[in-house]
Amino acid sequence: MSGIAELLRRSRVIAVVGLSSKKFRASYGVAEYMQREGYRIIPVNPNETEVLGETAYARLEDVPEHIDIVDIFRRSEFVGPLVDSAIRMGASAVWMQEGVEDSEAAGKASQAGLVVVMDRCILKEHQRYLR
Repeated sequence: MSGIAELLRRSRVIAVVGLSSKKFRASYGVAEYMQREGYRIIPVNPNETEVLGETAYARLEDVPEHIDIVDIFRRSEFVGPLVDSAIRMGASAVWMQEGVEDSEAAGKASQAGLVVVMDRCILKEHQRYLR
């Protein structure tokens, strides 16, 4: 079994950084799909108060529960500090969506023991391995 399949199988809580309440945004569609598939979605976006029926938090550090996967929908130049936050918070994995890449941050996350997925869509990978 692939590492991605195993990660998706054992994870339950996904913090989606950059999740927008705008239904036409990729972040919304992906998060909505993952929520329908049984994952708890935690929106992380300082411009939102609630998305998909869940309270939104301004920063990862504000989330009051354990996060399995930090799913990043931000431009690559913003990844480094988000990975630092994920490490501090004890997240299990960092997932950078398609088009999001930061090899230095990925290396730091791996060294800290987090699973790292880069430049891949969590929805597509879920459909590939778990549908």
